[in-house]
Amino acid sequence: MAAIGIIGGTGHLGKAIARRLAKAGHSVSIGSRDGERARATATEIGARTGGTNAAMAAGQEVLIVTVPFAAQAATLAEIAPHIGDAVVVDTTVPLVPPKVMRVQLPAAGSAAQTAAALLGPAVRLVSGFHNVAAHILDTDALVDCDVLVFGDDVPARNVVIGLAADMGLRGLSGGALANSAAAEALTSVLIYLNKTYAADGAGIRFTGLTTAPAV
Repeated sequence: MAAIGIIGGTGHLGKAIARRLAKAGHSVSIGSRDGERARATATEIGARTGGTNAAMAAGQEVLIVTVPFAAQAATLAEIAPHIGDAVVVDTTVPLVPPKVMRVQLPAAGSAAQTAAALLGPAVRLVSGFHNVAAHILDTDALVDCDVLVFGDDVPARNVVIGLAADMGLRGLSGGALANSAAAEALTSVLIYLNKTYAADGAGIRFTGLTTAPAV
């Protein structure tokens, strides 16, 4: 089992991911701008501990960043000195309110590539969990969608695919980090579909895939 820090872990997606990973037996720490709120959330979901983002980033094997796009740069700057050898999973989707149903990718090409520029080439950066309905993930219900995972570091990418499986999800390799743009853009499409068809957490499934991926 891995030592995992959830950065922004008191938000909807962060809390849902943390709860599932803690239930799977991982040693989960909850990070937040508000350390007291993080400790309360950790107690609520059965995580190991909680505290500030910077404190919870230190000494982890995996860091999962679950903050809004507007907070991405500041959050990554806060945790950057503490990352060490950890695999960093960026879940950021570049939604720009109020037009969240419109694809608005950043100048770098994607939120993941923005993160890569901020953190530098030495960090083992992966992106994923863009298209999962957090309110469903934060239950024991079946989450009827696949999780695309992107990264140029193949072993790191495979670590995150394994964590998705521990959460009861099917993680799929989506290839290079640059490909994250596709899943990030799809989030706006899913928000549109949810509204247009009165859906409660539309997801994506891929068919015709073998169980053993070719890397």
